[in-house]
Parts: sequence; C-alpha cells; structure tokens
Amino acid sequence: MLQSSTIKFLKDLKKNNNKPWFDANRKVYETAKADFAAFIEAIIEKHGKKDPQIAHLKAKDCLFRINRDVRFSKDKSPYKTNFGASINKGGKKAMSSAGYYFHLEPGECFTGGGLYMAMPDELKKIRQEIDYNWKEFQKIIGSKSFKSVYGDLYTGEDMKLTRPPKGYEADNPAIEYIKLKSWIGMQNISDADLTSKDLVKKVAHSFEVLQPLIEFLNEGLAG
Repeated sequence: MLQSSTIKFLKDLKKNNNKPWFDANRKVYETAKADFAAFIEAIIEKHGKKDPQIAHLKAKDCLFRINRDVRFSKDKSPYKTNFGASINKGGKKAMSSAGYYFHLEPGECFTGGGLYMAMPDELKKIRQEIDYNWKEFQKIIGSKSFKSVYGDLYTGEDMKLTRPPKGYEADNPAIEYIKLKSWIGMQNISDADLTSKDLVKKVAHSFEVLQPLIEFLNEGLAG
C-alpha cells in the first residue's frame, strides 16, 4: 500500500506546480518519493519470483525523474504531477524492450505495460511476429485472465494506423493488431485502491497476467 500523505503530496503539487512551492515542500517530496520507491521494490520482489527477468532490478533503476523537460513544450510547468516506474528487464532507459509500468497520479492511476511507441525496426519485427504466430498471440490476449484484467490492448491516443501497413492485406485475420503502433495493456487503479493493503497483490497480479504478452513481444524483438 501507499501512504495517504504520498497521494496528498501529488494532489497539492498539481495545484502548486512551481519551484518556490516545491522547494518549500522538498522534505514532503522526499518522503513521498521514498514511499513510492518502497512500493515499487515490493512489486519487484513479488513479481520477480514469477518473472526472473526483472528480479535483479532496484527501484532506482525504474523510477522516472519528477522534473519535466520543458524545452520543447508550451506547458512550462516544471514538475510532473505523477510518480512513474518502468519495470523493464533493462531498467527505465531500455525503451527497445517490452516491460511493465506503474503510473501513480490521483484520479488517473493505472498499471500495465507492453511496448510503447515502437521504432520502425521494432514495428516491423512485432508485426511480423504477430502475423507468423497469430494463434499464439490470439491465445494470449484472448485468455480469460487477460480479458478480465485488461479487456483488450489499448488503442487510444493515436496508437493505431488507419490503414494496413505496407506488406499486409486488409483481410489478414490479425490486421487490427498489426496496425497498432504500441502494444500495451492498461488497468485503471482507483484512488481507494492506492492505500489498500492489497495494492501490491493487485498490481503483481496485473503483471503476472501481462507476462505472456511481454515475453511474446520480447521474443519478437530478439528475432
């Protein structure tokens, strides 16, 4: 579980996203960050028993900085209003492999993972893997456990091509998944769940359900 003070810090930061306020509340931030890091360590310890690819990770390998890069953004708010962790076998900087993710933001919290906004070479590999191994892929995302946690793969925010990519026909049985540019599962987490003693168990279960997809994607990328 997470402390209610951690949730309160993020809510307060959203209302006071400026450096003077942040500097005055730096100790509160450090306490909240440590709480989130301890939670991520607990997730790694629990799910690492199921997925040895992440067992070696530490929270510091996974947590993103709270400072925003505002160089090319119209929004000059200096801080993110969330804590995020990429629990990837190569750590948070390993963008070329599939992994797990947890996003802590009051009212917009979610757990899940996969491969986000793949590069051209990665897109080609994953699309080919889905095409060649459609029945295996279909079994993963069509399983009772996957559907109960994630429903289906996420298709919002320009995640999908409007037309089949070059080399694929519209009548390909896997075409709706071949058209994707990201292959991720997302499960929303309520604010009430954030301070529940069952939070680690809930998130670890969501990762366990996602693990076959992670392994399928990483196998495709390695091919």
